[in-house]
This record gives sequence, C-alpha cells and structure tokens, in this order.
Amino acid sequence: MKTGETSWFKKWLYNGVDEIEGPNEPEGRHKSHSWWKVMCLTGVDYFSTLGYQPGIAFLAAGALSPVATFILVLLTLFGALPIYSRVAKESPHGEGSIAMLEALLSRWKGKLFVLVLLGFVATDFVITITLSAADATAHILENPFVHDHLPFLEHPVIVTFALITLLGLVFLKGFKEAIGIAVFLVAIYIVLNLVVIGVGLYEVATHPELFTNWREALFMTKVSFGSYNIAGFAGIVLLAIVSFPKLALGLSGFETGVAVMPLVKSPNRIGNTRKLLMSAALIMSFLLIASSVVTSMLIQKEEFCPRIDCSLTAQAHSVPAYCPVCTEEQTAGGTSTEPGKANGRALAFIAHTYLGDVFGTIYDLSTIFILWFAGASAMAGLLNIVPRYLPRYGMAPEWARATRPLVLVFTAICFAVTWLFEANVDAQGGAYATGVLVLMSSAAIAVTLSARRRRSKWTWAFWLISAVFVYTTVTNVIERPDGIKIASLFVLAIIVASFISRALRSTEIRIDNIEFDEAAREFLNELNDEGEIRIVTNRRETGDMTEYRFKEHEKRVDNHIPSSDPVLFYEIEPGDSSEFKGKLFIRGVDVEGYRILRTQAPAVPNAIAALLLYLRDQTGKIPHVYFGWSEGNPIMYLARYILFGEGDTAPVTREILRQAESDPELRPNVHVGG
Repeated sequence: MKTGETSWFKKWLYNGVDEIEGPNEPEGRHKSHSWWKVMCLTGVDYFSTLGYQPGIAFLAAGALSPVATFILVLLTLFGALPIYSRVAKESPHGEGSIAMLEALLSRWKGKLFVLVLLGFVATDFVITITLSAADATAHILENPFVHDHLPFLEHPVIVTFALITLLGLVFLKGFKEAIGIAVFLVAIYIVLNLVVIGVGLYEVATHPELFTNWREALFMTKVSFGSYNIAGFAGIVLLAIVSFPKLALGLSGFETGVAVMPLVKSPNRIGNTRKLLMSAALIMSFLLIASSVVTSMLIQKEEFCPRIDCSLTAQAHSVPAYCPVCTEEQTAGGTSTEPGKANGRALAFIAHTYLGDVFGTIYDLSTIFILWFAGASAMAGLLNIVPRYLPRYGMAPEWARATRPLVLVFTAICFAVTWLFEANVDAQGGAYATGVLVLMSSAAIAVTLSARRRRSKWTWAFWLISAVFVYTTVTNVIERPDGIKIASLFVLAIIVASFISRALRSTEIRIDNIEFDEAAREFLNELNDEGEIRIVTNRRETGDMTEYRFKEHEKRVDNHIPSSDPVLFYEIEPGDSSEFKGKLFIRGVDVEGYRILRTQAPAVPNAIAALLLYLRDQTGKIPHVYFGWSEGNPIMYLARYILFGEGDTAPVTREILRQAESDPELRPNVHVGG
C-alpha cells in the first residue's frame, strides 16, 4: 500500500501494513517467556470464564450442574487436552488447527473450509469480547457501592459500550502482549477464587443440610421418553450427559493456548506448550467442579434467573420454570424483569454474602479486570489470525494487514453484537459455545485425519474424541439455535466480503517474483538483441512444430508482424487458482527452431502482464503481446477468471497493465486479432 504521499492520519492508520505475510508467526517477532507465564496470558481467557460459567451451568442443568460439570471436565482432560497437545506438535509456530486443515485439503476446498472456520473463529473471539464486557458490566452494576453511590450507571448496554470502547482505544494506541499484567491478574484472580470457594466448601461442610437438600433435589431428577420415566442414578447420569453441552463455555482457551506458542521460550517449545495446556486444564478443572458445587448448594435457584424482556412473546433463550414471569403491567409497558443477584456473577454473590462487601468489591474488581483483559486477549487473537489468511488469499484489502483499521472494524462489530443481545450474558452463551465447539470439533477432526495418514495406533481414540465433540456441537446447536444463527451470519459475512474483495483485487499483478532457467534467459537476450520484443501467447495443444508454425503464421497475418521480426511463444499452464499470489519459474523450450517460454501460474492474464512489465523494466523497450479473440459469454469468462485464473485473457491482461502503469506511453502494447 502506498502511503508516502498520504496524510499523517493515513500513515498512522496503516502503520505496519506488511507485518504478516503467511500463516507462520515470524521467529523472534515477540519476546519469549517461561511457559507458566504464557499460561497466564491464555488464562485471562480460560480462567475468566469462572466469572459467568457457574451461573450459566446452573441455568442449564439446575441441581445437576456439578455432575454435568464433572462430565465436562472429563471431556477437557481426556478429549480436548490430547487433541490440542497433538495440534501443538504439528503447528509449533502457533498456526493452530485451521492451518492443519488447510494443509490437509487442497485448492478451493481448503480455502472455503478455512473461510467457514474463520467465521466461527470470529464468532468465538467477538463473543468473547462482548460476553466478557457484559459480565464485567454485571459485576459493576450489582456491586452494593455502585447501587448506593453511582445509580446513574444502571444502563448495561451503555456501560458495556464504554468497556469495549476502552478496549478499542488501547489497541489503537498500540497493544503488546503484556505477560507481566496477565501473570498479576491471573495470580490475584485464582487466589481470590480459592478463598471464595474455600469459604463455600466450609459452609457446606458445617451445614450438612445444604448437601442433604441438594442431594434430594438431585435424586428427584427424572428423564422422560414417551411413557417411560428414568429416575435415580441412571436418570442423573443420562440427564447430565444431555445437559453438559450447554456448559461448553468451560472449554474455551485451548485454541488460544496453541496460538500463543511463539511466545513460549525454546528449547523444547512443544514440550513446554504441552505443560502449559496440561497445567491450565488441571487448574480449571478443579475450579470448575468446586465452583459448581458451592454455587449450586449455597445459592437459591431464583437468584440465578436471567433478565426477561417482557416486550417479547418468545424469549431469545430458554427461561427456567422457577424464574418469575412478567406481570401484566410489565408486559403492557414493555419493560424487563430484574435478573437474580447471582445471574452472571455466582461466585461474586457468594463473596459478598459470606465475606462482606469490602472483600466482595475486591473480588468484583479482580473479575472486572480479568474479564476486560480476556477481551483484550480475544482482540489480539483476531488481529493475529485475520492477517494470516484473508490478505494472503486476496480476500481482504491490503489495509487488512494493518492493526488499526481492523481494530475499528472489530470494535464496530462488537458494538452491534452488544446492542443486538442487549449486553445479556445468558443470551450470548449459545453463540459463544457454538464458536468454541466448532473450533474444537475441527481440531479433533484435523488431528484424526493426521493420525490416519501417519497410521498411528491412536487413530481410533481420536475418532472417538471427534465423535464426542461433534455430538456436543450438534446438541448445543439443537438446544440453542441462536448460536448457529449468529455464527452463520459471521460465516456468510466473511465469505461474501472475501469473494467481493477477491474479485476487486483480481486485476492486481499478483506475481511476487520471476525466475528464468538458462535457456529462457538466452531466448530473451537474443530477442532483445534482434529488435522489438514480440510475445505470442499460446494455449498448448499438441506442442509440435505444426502447431507453432500455424500459430506464428496466423499472428503475423492478423497483426501485420514483419517476417523479419522474431517472435517468442509464451505458454502458461494454470496452477492452483485458489492461490492469490505466486512466483513464476519460466523454462525455455526449443521445438525444432521455435522458441517457447513455459511456466505455471495461479492466474494466466496476471502472469502475462508480469512478464511484460519485467521485460520492459529490464530492457527499456516496450514489449508487444499478441492474442486471438475468445468465443463465448463474457460474463462466464469473467467468472472463470476469478475462480479458475483463466478466461478471456486479452482484455483482462490489458486491464491489469492499465492499472499497473498509468502512463500509456510506458504501457506494454496488447494486440488482438483473428
């Protein structure tokens, strides 16, 4: 992108436009750290889910939430952990499962699959930002001191907008992975959670009736299949298996854990990353189970109830039967019910109730900061992953390589999502879980296919894990279809925007470098010494002397080329048309005195234009290129060019040259005859 003659604002906005060229993280681009410090950077996303996970778990499974959480932990330790340990092995530069699948699938299949996955990545990371900001808002607004002294803040959407704006401003100024801040926040947050959970377990231990009441509620669980009712232990296990997919938010963090691999200190980066994943999974597994136990036993179920919009006839998410319904006055006025005091902040509710408002406020502040930093981690993930793929595919403007324009785009999207969900934590849970589960399912499938290619003895185990993740994803989609609807919008937006950008950028040169073998270079030197440079394009058929004799005669007659002027044939074999850019290696071939240049390229017209401009710059002469007219529908030819790199070559080549060289006197000459 040319910024030399632009204003200071554009220079500032587009700063760093060429930082990332491919899927691999450049070695040494970031300072490396000990694995446990990098774990804290991942942990701001993973551990911060404790701010809202226990409340969402209770709304999803009720008294069963500890059992459903236990099943989730089993899936974490024996499903997600081995899968992402293998992903770390196969993508040591932080490319993740998306790059694995891109390598396993060829051409447009791989590109389209990556675009779909990027839609779910966007869902995951954007909802992480908005959900974390909304839950931070809930902790702010439910704090007693805010209730008493700052009542004007009682506007969840506006407060959430303010937090997202602050996040955007930080990234506009320039954000670096602040490992030190992450370590500080995670350490304080985990210690405070251990204190709250410890006090909660003490209350349960000293008040046996709490456990008795929970157990009675647990064994009252029944699962109905038509006229059959399953109760007791079998009913508990069956319903927990059905319910645990709704708790999938507790699985977040693994994809981020692999993405931050370039920050892990070498040697043995892969082994250290596996330590990171294992340690984070074990810590979070304990915290999830313990928090689910204390919140389900200490908090009245009505306190978990979400805010209900009484102006809607059908709620965007399911509301448990024990929650209050809208009164006639609320329905007529289109107002909302007040959420329970533990909604979106179950552990904070326990902290205020059992440890006092001072400690509770300290806990609130810690939660707010780590939730906000989780949004920062997600924004950094978006800014890291988008430039790795879309600009390389030609499916984003060049400015998408720069950080600041992307920050403005993502911040605007976060505003829209927050407004759509009205900063409601529970309503966003489905979309978040969908994004997380689709990414984990794709990672499981990628690892399984890789294991199959390697003929690993563990292939059957990876197939089983993949089946569990696919079941979890499908169940979540069926139970919470709003998630797949939001994710589909992201997928559709990315695909549509990508192909529009690809079409608009298709007439760029798209050739990074040109190399010649010895024969090709000799042909070009001879042509330069003999006078005008005349290139005849040819789509090879038989490749024998008869073909070239006929083609040369045809072009000389149609375009009045003097018989004394030599011509050089140029033949391009279409390569992988899904690639946007490529390098040309041109070979020289002599067929009974006819000299031919042969190469392979993702797009034929672009390769022709690139050679012409190269010859002009190297020789100082304006080259001539000769085409024949194509027969067919021009619209179909245009579609073929965009998708397959070939079509009505002559007019497209001329347009590429026109855009590359504004001065007609310096532009290579295009001749079409026949």
